Amino acid sequence: MSSEPVVHLIDDDEAVRVSLGFVLEMNDLPARAYGSAPEFLEVAESLTHGCIVTDVRMPEMSGLDLVRRLKERGVALPVIVITGHGDVPLAVEAMRAGVIDFIEKPFEDETLIRSIRTAIAEQEKTGVQDQERQRFEQMLASLSPREKDVLRGVIAGKMNKVIAHELGISPRTVEVYRANVMSKTHANGLSELVRIALLAGF
Repeated sequence: MSSEPVVHLIDDDEAVRVSLGFVLEMNDLPARAYGSAPEFLEVAESLTHGCIVTDVRMPEMSGLDLVRRLKERGVALPVIVITGHGDVPLAVEAMRAGVIDFIEKPFEDETLIRSIRTAIAEQEKTGVQDQERQRFEQMLASLSPREKDVLRGVIAGKMNKVIAHELGISPRTVEVYRANVMSKTHANGLSELVRIALLAGF
């Protein structure tokens, strides 16, 4: 087997597999596609180099269940999950189970490519996550108590108006706190913000 890293793409939608496979090919990232998590599990234990990109919601086995099975079998390839907006709490659960990133639909091709390249690069390094964790912990330490309250709501997948109701403040104020959190953590989007918070043990 080639030592060149391969992106293992798992999605039950053939059109998605074809289009993402094309995007990866155009970016010089060798890819293999699988129509289900069980199909991928048949070969997973023989894989050592590359990363996994999987949808969260699939009929036979969810992306979250796949992550748990991989952990049980000692498969150490980094995993990126693709999720719909309503699946943010599910994606957060997946990150707690060991996923390195989640990407919300719809997304720019470049967002996925950047995440994959980072995953493959970090697989080759040691100590990178520890350095990142310390940096993220310092970022979160700079948040005010109220900003942390808002962040907890965001991680739980709650809408601004729900967070506002629970905290007894206006939705507009939640937006301000949320913007402050994004600014202080330098997060480019929701998925990156959640990743920062979880990696820092928030």
